[in-house]
Amino acid sequence: MTLIRTRIRPRERDAIIQSLKAGVAPRAGIQHIQVGRVNEIEAINKDIDRIAQGGSAFRLIIGEYGSGKTFFLSVIRAIALEKQLVSVNADLAPDRRIHASSGQARNLYSELMRNMATRNKPQGNALTAIVERFVNSAHQAATSEGVSVAAVIDERLSSISEHVGGYDFAKVIESYWHGHATNDDELMSNAIRWLRAEFSTKTDARKALGVRDIISDTSLYSNLKIMSLLVIQAGYRGLLVCLDEMVNLYKLSSTRARLSNYEQILWILNDCLQGTAEHLGFLMGGTPEFLFDTRKGLYSYEALQSRLAENSFARRAGVVDYSSPTLHLANLTPEEVYVLLQNIRRVFALGDENRYLVPDEALEAFLNHCSNTIGDAYFRTPRNTIKAFADMMSVLEQNQDMEWSDLLGSVAIPEDRASDMPGLEDSGDGLASFTL
Repeated sequence: MTLIRTRIRPRERDAIIQSLKAGVAPRAGIQHIQVGRVNEIEAINKDIDRIAQGGSAFRLIIGEYGSGKTFFLSVIRAIALEKQLVSVNADLAPDRRIHASSGQARNLYSELMRNMATRNKPQGNALTAIVERFVNSAHQAATSEGVSVAAVIDERLSSISEHVGGYDFAKVIESYWHGHATNDDELMSNAIRWLRAEFSTKTDARKALGVRDIISDTSLYSNLKIMSLLVIQAGYRGLLVCLDEMVNLYKLSSTRARLSNYEQILWILNDCLQGTAEHLGFLMGGTPEFLFDTRKGLYSYEALQSRLAENSFARRAGVVDYSSPTLHLANLTPEEVYVLLQNIRRVFALGDENRYLVPDEALEAFLNHCSNTIGDAYFRTPRNTIKAFADMMSVLEQNQDMEWSDLLGSVAIPEDRASDMPGLEDSGDGLASFTL
């Protein structure tokens, strides 16, 4: 295993360091700190290829607190964007669910649309650019064929109109085109607002766009399927939906609300595994109790338990079935954590070995310190280990008269367990992942 030797831009460096010090997954420069998880990445790569070829995929990404679920999902999104897919992502929260009756599902859809990303806009807010690309493509086709742009748009949206809610969706896209053609910025803005589920009442939507319906709590999945068709028409290869913090469904106090959300997951899973969905994939990150708890987890819903049960043959043989809908993130090895620290050291030095703040023996001493302080949790759930290392490097960078050996003894690294850290409860920002 070799280290990446590319230079690192100062902007990337600062973004990575700020994220690591905050204990969250970086949104940029992931390739500079990637390590491990080769088999898991290969398995999801196959899913992405299947989505790009017109198929569908569904995966639950299961890992302990701080084990790297969020970072893993970020890496997968980066791969999907490189393969010309569009990605949307959001964290579930008390006000964001898959199914609800008081606006929580609509809030989740809005968050997904705000975080829509493409290769050219990896940071999100790509929805307008995708609609513009669709409209410009239709305009070019109309010019070459000698027909009206409206006729081309109608033809391309005909498949969308056949879906539940597709007629109003198509009409909103047409409204965007009319605004584009007449320089009506307000009409275009209203169309984007509708596509982002920012209209809360049908009356407001009818006044603004002349449509009969809005994207509501009951239509989240249906509209994601429609959106996957739009991105295909815009020239992309599919839509990847990443939902993190699924443990928030497990925490719902209402059994009825919890089961309603699990029913939606079952619907999505069936659609994806049966091939009903096209150019669409779902990755959902959660903790083991979210999956295995037979009282409140997914296993409490019998239909989901039977579909998500572990491959008994693989378990008996002591191997992993990477084709299963449930993907359990393997622990990083101590060697992989060591490589991860090497990569972080390189980030601080902007990729220049001559600017390293600490030698190799400092990395070994740091890991020994971690092992003695918290045991093997330092590599099983390494979020706090990485955060502490980034903090130590920052102190050394700002105080170059200090010796790392003197500083190391004062570093305290808490074990990353939810029971010991009130209020944290699976922020899902573990920083272990990936392959070099």
